[in-house]
Amino acid sequence: MPNIARASIEKPLYTWLIILTMLLGGIWGFLNLGRLEDPAFTIKQAVVVTQYPGATAAQVATEVSEPLESALQKMEEVEKITSTNRPGESRIDVEIKSTYPAEALPDIWTRLRARVRDTSRQLPDNALPPFVNDSFGDVFGLYYAVTAPGFTDAEKYDLGTYLRRELLVVDGVADVDLSGIPEEAIYIEPDMTLSVNQGIPPAAIIGAVSSANSVTSAGSLNKDGARLMFQAPEGSETVSDIASLSIGVNGQLFNVADVAKVSRERVATPDQIIRFNGEEAFTIGIAGLDTEDIVKVGHRVDARLAQLSADIPYGIELHPIYQQHLVVEQSSNDFLKNLAMSVGIVIVVLGAFMGWRAAIVIGATLLLTVVGTLLFMAIFSIEMERISLGALIIAMGMLVDNAIVVAEGMQISMLRGRSSLAAADDAAKKTQIPLLGATVIGIMAFAGIGLSPDSTGEFLFSLFAVIGISLLLSWVLALTVTPLLGHYLFKVSNQDAADAYSGRFFVLYKKILDKSLTFRWPVIAGLVAITMVCFVGFGSVKQQFFPNSNTPLFFVYYKLPQGSSIQQVSDDLEVMEDWLLNEQNVTSVASYAGRGAVRFMLTYDGGKDNQSYGHLIIRTNALEDIPDIHARLETFGKENFPEAEFRVQRLVFGPGGGDPIQVRFSGGDPSVLRDLADQAMQVMADSSDNLLNLRTDWREQELVIEPVYATQRAQTAGINRDDVAASLLYATDGLRAGVYRERERQIPIIMRRPQPEEFNLNDQLVFSPITGTYLPIEQLIEGFDYRVENTLVQRRNRVPTMSVGADVATDVTAAQAHTEIRSAVEAIPLPSGYTMEWGGEFENASKAQASLGAQLPLSALIMVMISILLFNAIRQPIIIWLLVPMSVNGVVVGLLGTGLPFSFTALLGLLSLSGMLIKNGIVLVEEIDLVRAEGVPLRPAIIEASASRVRPVVLAAVTTILGMAPLLSDAFFVSMSVTIMGGLAFASVLTLVAAPVFYYVFFKRDEKRELAMQPAR
Repeated sequence: MPNIARASIEKPLYTWLIILTMLLGGIWGFLNLGRLEDPAFTIKQAVVVTQYPGATAAQVATEVSEPLESALQKMEEVEKITSTNRPGESRIDVEIKSTYPAEALPDIWTRLRARVRDTSRQLPDNALPPFVNDSFGDVFGLYYAVTAPGFTDAEKYDLGTYLRRELLVVDGVADVDLSGIPEEAIYIEPDMTLSVNQGIPPAAIIGAVSSANSVTSAGSLNKDGARLMFQAPEGSETVSDIASLSIGVNGQLFNVADVAKVSRERVATPDQIIRFNGEEAFTIGIAGLDTEDIVKVGHRVDARLAQLSADIPYGIELHPIYQQHLVVEQSSNDFLKNLAMSVGIVIVVLGAFMGWRAAIVIGATLLLTVVGTLLFMAIFSIEMERISLGALIIAMGMLVDNAIVVAEGMQISMLRGRSSLAAADDAAKKTQIPLLGATVIGIMAFAGIGLSPDSTGEFLFSLFAVIGISLLLSWVLALTVTPLLGHYLFKVSNQDAADAYSGRFFVLYKKILDKSLTFRWPVIAGLVAITMVCFVGFGSVKQQFFPNSNTPLFFVYYKLPQGSSIQQVSDDLEVMEDWLLNEQNVTSVASYAGRGAVRFMLTYDGGKDNQSYGHLIIRTNALEDIPDIHARLETFGKENFPEAEFRVQRLVFGPGGGDPIQVRFSGGDPSVLRDLADQAMQVMADSSDNLLNLRTDWREQELVIEPVYATQRAQTAGINRDDVAASLLYATDGLRAGVYRERERQIPIIMRRPQPEEFNLNDQLVFSPITGTYLPIEQLIEGFDYRVENTLVQRRNRVPTMSVGADVATDVTAAQAHTEIRSAVEAIPLPSGYTMEWGGEFENASKAQASLGAQLPLSALIMVMISILLFNAIRQPIIIWLLVPMSVNGVVVGLLGTGLPFSFTALLGLLSLSGMLIKNGIVLVEEIDLVRAEGVPLRPAIIEASASRVRPVVLAAVTTILGMAPLLSDAFFVSMSVTIMGGLAFASVLTLVAAPVFYYVFFKRDEKRELAMQPAR
């Protein structure tokens, strides 16, 4: 292989072109990089919603969900189908296999729609056409609450649509979502006394108003070669016009207003009620295009809102709930600070140990490597987001190694009197191949994650790509830029070989290593014992899938018993809001009754729609304020709302919103499922004190009243079952009489009993078309049946499935709690035909680890093969790989000492640590081989080679450890930082002591053979 280092000095123009390209290109790349909060990631999920008015949850599951699920399950792309069935509505969630790329989804959704459309012909007649939503995963990262006190509901609607229309034209905006705008209806409340006396049937009133301002065709006329269009007469334009409509009954003519009150009001039971800081509000969420820099889009939106403020009436305010562009911008700025601090630390440490010349050479190489990586990120369209920034931080520990090894080699050679050209030639000739092999091995440690064909690989691809780019670039620059800068800055001296490593530090290290070689077996035994103890100790390290976020937000999930009204939920939330707003460190509180917020973060889950569900998004002044408020709010909730499920949860990096602990039971009989769920909750409560809010996802059964239809009497009067149901609907929710059009808005017209009026079941009247009079409902039925039934029926892959969920105490991880209950729950006897499986964080972590585990064997095989090819031998790679299991020692000590959990980011840190350890081991073992090749006996060769590598190893470790220090305050990276810092500190000892000792043990017989052959010579 040509000597790259020598060429870089002989042809400096090319090297300077590389330097300028990296520097200027890196600046250009940073300014043009797309910036996101999380990697662009496709949520491969669609939702199919079907309305089936009047049906029970069981009927919806059997008559709507079952045929649709059966058709969808035949698609080979489908991973999982779950459905939530409630009275009158089916919601089916279809999850596509994660191995299908995002580019394949449009075609999959097209075929899914076709299957739904074909199957809809088999659904009951009164089931509405299914609606397919494949934009379920859209992220509305710019999220605001809008308050407009004193404005009417119609004015709020106009305001919301105006803002949406204006923001949709902003460059880079993909969609704008409006939620919580008050829903209105036109209510017609007949005077039943007049209706009965005059014999006015409900159908007459409905017929009069149903086409009040409908749009119908009036045809056209072709005459004399021209086409003449006709339009239908103008309809009623106001509520008063509707009240003036005429009703003809028995030859008499009435106005609607003569027999009914007509009013435009807010609907009695809205889908959602939103408040912000205790004030009624609606929300507006803005989603940016995937291809756009969210920071730039966010600032464009801010600028447009500032322009619109002049046209918005006084008193209307927009309150930010979440501003993704500011979060991303802050992350980018923090990265630049950490980068500057890391480079500064490298320069200071190297200046102290190697002199200012070496510090400048290596620091400049490190800086060029980082900015060069930004250049290639821009070229390959890799956005700057949480994962790619994390990859750069991980790589920082490995980037400096190559430059240190080359600079150290040059310095030592020049101290021995060799010219810079010869020194570069010597340093590179010995190390360029080992460094390349070690660099590739370091990259391959992450290949299993980044090249995984499933969603894990899609989400974490930038980790692998950035680490690969930066490490390969560090190797190139270490062999080009480092020699050239060393040529300019390093000085030639005339020391002999011994003088280069005659300092106190080197002398002390040689003595320690010599003693370690002498007492090699006790040293090995000690290392093995320490490793075994640490592996046992690893069982005491807390396990956590994803760490808590560093955004000062946390949530309340509130659930009243199934069947509670949305107004009651809203009233309870108002009490919580008042308590929170009196807290000094609470900045804002957004409350949602009936439904959570739109997805404003990729990992956010606002919960499922339910009239008895409430949700709070709470922002504090600082992250440190959350634990205290969290604890006191939890106590407040338990004391003041004992009948409710009250859960306070932190925002986490990674998938959120699900149950930390969950076990699922599947089978055909709902009563058996409830019995199994009850047993599980009892067992879980008895097995662990760390579980909170035990619950099932079927929730409580509800009381249902059903009239017993008197067939003979009712049919004699010409009244069927639908007439009885319509009478009850009129007395409760109201009958849909038509639609009132107001520009693009369609407002329902509903006929209902006068409000407020006492409700009595037996007082309801049903109009008889045969007699032309109203009859009491009690004459048409045999009475009422009262029963309880499931109003939430959950299915998973077409099988009824009941999940038991639980939260865990704040000082306990889900993994710990799961360990406490696992054996007891799995011991519950299951009836024939029923199954049990774990969900929650255990399932998520198992899937992620299985995905990683499926790819790691191939990566490990490639890494082993590279190490064998590097040495063209077996013993040297074995020595290096024996060090890898021991790297966990420092990790365990670091995590146990700080009390931090071993999270997914800590796993990434462990992989990075393995790469560093293998690289150091390769360079050291290669150096020993080279010294032995010069004819030096085994033991002196080990000591001499190890001494020549001690400074690069120690300096790389110290610079990396100190470079990680700024990240200790970052919630996402703290466990990774401690993993690398603690692990690297111990790994340095392994490299400088264990590797030489193992080498001596493995090659001791060679030394004996050499000594035995010497007399024969």
